[in-house]
Amino acid sequence: MFSHRTDLYASIPRTCLPIVYHSDYNITFMGLEKLHPFDAGKWGKVIHFLKEEQLITDGNIVEACEATEEDLLVVHTKRYLNRLKWSLVVATITEIPPVMFLPNFLVQRKVLRPLRTQTGGTIMAGKLAVDRGWAINVGGGFHHCSSDRGGGFCAYADITLAIKFLFERVEGISRATIIDLDAHQGNGHERDFLDDRRVFIMDMYNRHIYPRDGYAKRAIKRKVELDWGTEDSEYLQKVELHSEGALNEIRPDIIIYNAGTDILDGDPLGGLSISPHGIVKRDEIVFRAAKRRGIPILMVTSGGYQKKTARIIADSILNLHRQGLIGPEYMILDEPLISYYFLNPEFFLLI
Repeated sequence: MFSHRTDLYASIPRTCLPIVYHSDYNITFMGLEKLHPFDAGKWGKVIHFLKEEQLITDGNIVEACEATEEDLLVVHTKRYLNRLKWSLVVATITEIPPVMFLPNFLVQRKVLRPLRTQTGGTIMAGKLAVDRGWAINVGGGFHHCSSDRGGGFCAYADITLAIKFLFERVEGISRATIIDLDAHQGNGHERDFLDDRRVFIMDMYNRHIYPRDGYAKRAIKRKVELDWGTEDSEYLQKVELHSEGALNEIRPDIIIYNAGTDILDGDPLGGLSISPHGIVKRDEIVFRAAKRRGIPILMVTSGGYQKKTARIIADSILNLHRQGLIGPEYMILDEPLISYYFLNPEFFLLI
């Protein structure tokens, strides 16, 4: 079944909300992180805003663990992981050229460890989503990385890893749907699941921008290509139509929702024109579709290249809570368990 012991599926107290984060997510390294348009501290800012609004505390969020090499080898080739020991390779993947001149031990500690911790967070959140009905990794969503190559600031294939872990380790999880609503095509997980009929991929992206990976597009079961400057009305209509359509076509055991905020109007890399309200509404549409069907959902935050995206992510999470789509009381019950409850209500006194 599986060949290694992992800490990523350790038991999490029921008092914790399935929101996963670690301060190690944030990349700070002598200002070099500012050479990429990515806000390398956005994950900590999201947590700050959620604490300000009293949705979370240090005591009730789940602290992410770094994915080990053994964890990563569930998907990645040894050859690829060895290539990350070359600073030039990491500089190319992260699109920060000066990284090539740094000793690799520093690159591992300051650049790759945060990405490995976010990857561990996604894997942990996958299990939590199955257990609790929903989970959010405040980081992750490295959808340009596949088993043997990285790119677009994505060094580890966290989405593929989360799904493979679930398939290998969690009974009853044998089909997954990826709903990828980042502004860019998710060519990493598409390459990984190209011939895997257990995984249904819906991808909605700006057709004119990176990566334009024609080979990977063959894996997309529901492809929605957008034009420059697409606005809220058209966008939200398509989100609702196609997410409902994807989930009606095949009922998965888990939804992985890649919720990139690079669709925001003014994003230097996304090329779309979606308002902050449009992003909040988009996430609500996807979570509502999952809840209506009783399907566990894992959300990762992916791309977003403006300083205001952290506030928008936090506002979206707060809205999901206000709408009753996430929260400590949210729990998916399968039909046999519901039947058992009505026959034996004292069962719940034991939980």
